[in-house]
Amino acid sequence: MLKKSLLAAAASLALFAAGTTASAAEQGAKNVVLVHGAFADGTGWRGVYDILKKDGYTVSIVQNTTTSLAADVAATKQAIDKLDGPVVLVGHSYGGVVISEAGTDEKVQSVVYIAAFAPDKGESVSSLIANPPAGAPVPPILPPVDGFLFLDKAKFAASFAADVDAETAAFMADSQVPWNVAALTGAVTAPAWKVKPSYYLVAGDDRMIPPAAQQMMAKRAGATVVEVPGSHAIYVSNPKAVADLIEKAAQTAQ
Repeated sequence: MLKKSLLAAAASLALFAAGTTASAAEQGAKNVVLVHGAFADGTGWRGVYDILKKDGYTVSIVQNTTTSLAADVAATKQAIDKLDGPVVLVGHSYGGVVISEAGTDEKVQSVVYIAAFAPDKGESVSSLIANPPAGAPVPPILPPVDGFLFLDKAKFAASFAADVDAETAAFMADSQVPWNVAALTGAVTAPAWKVKPSYYLVAGDDRMIPPAAQQMMAKRAGATVVEVPGSHAIYVSNPKAVADLIEKAAQTAQ
């Protein structure tokens, strides 16, 4: 009898330990899709990816062509389709436009904006930046060449990645993905934040999208908001803050 009691006690302790060490992913949505913005590619998500994978999430990273909104939405939906179960859809910068359009997919449980555009119906990046707040920094976007846009490499770090180490910021400047004007003008037809729970991380030192504009879009979307000091590249410089908000969205997804 004593042996049976000890075995039962050990089994109970094992179950308790398993319950207390369960990964965050077991508490809600297990899938995360990360969508990058303009002038960057999916490799910038590496720090966020590593944290989410360690915490038990299945993570997919979309490689946008940034040639048109339609093409990037299609790439995002393809990533969503490959996953089994509910998805938390995350977008940085222009990626916020992509998730606003793609996020109405039935698998998407919530959308997370990271220093991102969160357009309403009929809005695009082009329309949202048409009337910047007085005194707002002007992103160093060069005139289009063959319909594609780049940031001035000499000003890239200060405007896009001021809190990223100099070596990484230089690499990001040299590895820019060209952004087609067609993507800039792509308008959202039915924003996901109107029908899905939304979350927004405001980068407090952003010199690409003014923090005040981020706050406005987040408030309009009824998003759960956190503000963290950091540049537009906060997903690179502070991946923990970004991952924390994503996990909050995943754990509260219905």
